[in-house]
Amino acid sequence: MKAEERWQARFRASRMTLPTWARQAPNRSIYRSNATGKWEVYAWDRVTGATRQVTDRPSGTAYAAIDPTGQWIYWFGDTDGDEYGSWWRQPFTGGPDEPVAPELPPGQPGGIALSTTGVAAISLAGGGAFRVHLVRPDRPATTLYEHTEAAWVAGMSLDGSLIAINHGEYGDFRHPALRVVRQNGQEVGELYDGPAKGVIGLDFAPVPGDRRLLTLHERRHRREPLVWDPVTGEQREIWLRDPGELTAEWYHDGRGLLIVRDHRARTHLHRYDLAGGGLTLIDTPHGVIEEAAPRPGGHVEYSWSSGSHPPVIRSSTGQVVVNPSGPPAPPSVPVQDIDVEGAGGRVHALVSKPETGIAPFPTVFLLHGGPDAHDRDAFSPEVAAWVDAGFAVVRVNYRGSTGYGSAWRDALRDEVGHIELADVAAVRQWVVEQGISDPARMVLAGTAWGGYLTLLGLGTQPGLWAAGIAAVPIACHHTSYEDESESLRAFHRALLGGSPAEQPERYAASSPITYVDQVKSPLLILAGQNDCRCPLRQIEKYVAKLAEHGSEHEVYTYDAIGASLVVAERITQTARQLEFARKHTTAVKIDG
Repeated sequence: MKAEERWQARFRASRMTLPTWARQAPNRSIYRSNATGKWEVYAWDRVTGATRQVTDRPSGTAYAAIDPTGQWIYWFGDTDGDEYGSWWRQPFTGGPDEPVAPELPPGQPGGIALSTTGVAAISLAGGGAFRVHLVRPDRPATTLYEHTEAAWVAGMSLDGSLIAINHGEYGDFRHPALRVVRQNGQEVGELYDGPAKGVIGLDFAPVPGDRRLLTLHERRHRREPLVWDPVTGEQREIWLRDPGELTAEWYHDGRGLLIVRDHRARTHLHRYDLAGGGLTLIDTPHGVIEEAAPRPGGHVEYSWSSGSHPPVIRSSTGQVVVNPSGPPAPPSVPVQDIDVEGAGGRVHALVSKPETGIAPFPTVFLLHGGPDAHDRDAFSPEVAAWVDAGFAVVRVNYRGSTGYGSAWRDALRDEVGHIELADVAAVRQWVVEQGISDPARMVLAGTAWGGYLTLLGLGTQPGLWAAGIAAVPIACHHTSYEDESESLRAFHRALLGGSPAEQPERYAASSPITYVDQVKSPLLILAGQNDCRCPLRQIEKYVAKLAEHGSEHEVYTYDAIGASLVVAERITQTARQLEFARKHTTAVKIDG
């Protein structure tokens, strides 16, 4: 298979998410798959083996849930992939679609929580406010919670009597508090650990009448599980000696927790016994587990991959649970871990090198989105495409990334953007000194926050990069704030210490448009016309400035952010990026 056919086959190969099952009908499951060329929702009856496509939308479907009884499948329907719309549902066995709450205006999704009684809680943002609505059968929806600071529904007890809401009322969206209320809005309890110590709600115990709520806290400088009874106030912290950040999931009987530990870009699973406090390692292959959940009977199903091996749905029993239809994705190369001393501490990065060719290689630095995210040893068609094209790929978990503790994630202070790029520059110097990368053929690239850092890097580090590729970037924080969704405005305020009116200097200092006159390298920008996360107008302002200064650039626009759910569009964009990088990494000389 030729290189181009191989990388495109990885995008086209059918993939699926971990099946989610109904708590009281575990043989009824839903999952999302790209089998038709778009990510859509499917129903799976585990008894008969029958599968059925539930949604079929032009830009795909990103959010779905199944109610605990297994009677209904819910999904979020937006307009042209702009993440602004309403919740819909359909019977598990098939039937007409129906709106969940037609009387509510559309908004940006903030989660959905479902009960065995037909009561649902949905959160929507819009019009300058965040709201959680209570939806009951045959009754108009009522507003349970409303605030100008960010909030979302975190969970609902099985009987629907208790609803957990995460909120940023204390001014820090990135470190929320957690409140539990009854259906009438009466507060039952709240957890707030103070500044820079968020409490994140996960789910209520999956046992009828059980009030315990599984949460994550940051009292010891990383996220760790906590079991909380909001009625009595009783708390139980779950502590592990092993390093890494933690999340958790209930076992079906409420007697144990599945602990998911993320450390140095890999995932480890443990069972924690709540009665005796015993911890048992669950054997899994070396790599990354995107999702994991215990099944009735005690075994665990999980979605696994590594940099070299395509995703598969596995069981802790050793079996493959289900295989997507069609031919599998071709494998890729394994990743190499490197650790580089940076200005703020040791920086962990991942390197993928071509199997053929001679070092030093042309190299692309692929910067992850977020910044509340991190790169891992997971299978990536994008990374594999660059490697097949002869590029080394470097992915840096710069300060601001998750997975390395709260202090590393919260290191973005005052010099947002510049801090991350200092870590990127340190890793760049290391791969050049080690002979991995050719300093004259280095491309800076990324999507969303990674695209933002790309624009900022070309303006503030003009001697380091032969070219830049920025997909759906933030180009001007101030203009982006004016046009973006409510939740991202809250994120901006938390990250930069307030609104643009309150912190104009910080917004300007961290904005790529401030440094656009210093951009010397060719630049490709990809932008969604309908994008509510990285709005088009602020990109257009930046591009106009590029043109004004005579900087070489290309712009590719597409319909909406939802195009990332459409396989053909992702292939088109990847081909465009590879072509641009090849064009600008031949016979290029820049500072080393």
